[in-house]
Amino acid sequence: MKNAYITDLDHTFLRTDLSVSPFTKEVWNSFSSDSVLSIATARTYKKTAQFLKDVDVNAPMILLDGALIATMDKKIIDTKFINKEIGDAIIDEGAKFGIYPFVLSLADKNLSEAFSFSTVLNAYQTKILKNYKKDDYHHQEKNLRAMSDNFKIVYFGEEELLRRVASHLRAVFGDTIKYILAPEAYAGCYFLTLLHKDADKSHGIRSVSEAIGFDLKKLSVFGDNFNDIGMFELAGTSIAVANAQEGVKKAAKIVLPHTNDEDGVANYLKSLKNV
Repeated sequence: MKNAYITDLDHTFLRTDLSVSPFTKEVWNSFSSDSVLSIATARTYKKTAQFLKDVDVNAPMILLDGALIATMDKKIIDTKFINKEIGDAIIDEGAKFGIYPFVLSLADKNLSEAFSFSTVLNAYQTKILKNYKKDDYHHQEKNLRAMSDNFKIVYFGEEELLRRVASHLRAVFGDTIKYILAPEAYAGCYFLTLLHKDADKSHGIRSVSEAIGFDLKKLSVFGDNFNDIGMFELAGTSIAVANAQEGVKKAAKIVLPHTNDEDGVANYLKSLKNV
């Protein structure tokens, strides 16, 4: 059975400027003929496809933190949605703290995405939105509401505020939804992601494994942040890049000497060919 390699994108496979270096493309693509290659990311399908131009991905991708499993040619393998009723309730509870989220939803079965946000924005959200100003699927709403099928709901803000929001949401919704609170390196703040209770990268890996059939013991995964730890617990080999969060490094079997900006994933893969 083939070896499998699944990597996180931001701060792991992508450089900080959101590029994939020619070296990384060359090394990664050299594994495509005899290995399973895929991605596990918090990003949407559209952004992932943009970033991975000329990068070989021959297995279903784990997108939106595991809320969507889909192939590069837009075949949907699995979805885990927050419904409109719960989504609206989350927005209303967060509003009690004076903060409104980004809501990422499925607009149609062709993987068209909707990215909805309030007219009330904090400085971190405004900074993040500058990176998406050319996208055509944004919906700014005075009265922000969820859609029918919501992949995830994401707050950006100061750590202390988001910890209070998370604590409140847990008290209201319990374990009916999943909560991820972690540092957001691009904007210099924290993010709080709310997902379907079964939406995460570990569930995504199981879905991909069932869809194409590979042995988890022959799976190597790469990551940098806390939403990658679920993958680490399943894979035969878990690998953290040098710039990973300290807690993520402790959970990894291997900590690389190279950061994402130093082509950590590609340098590790190249070393396998030299063994």
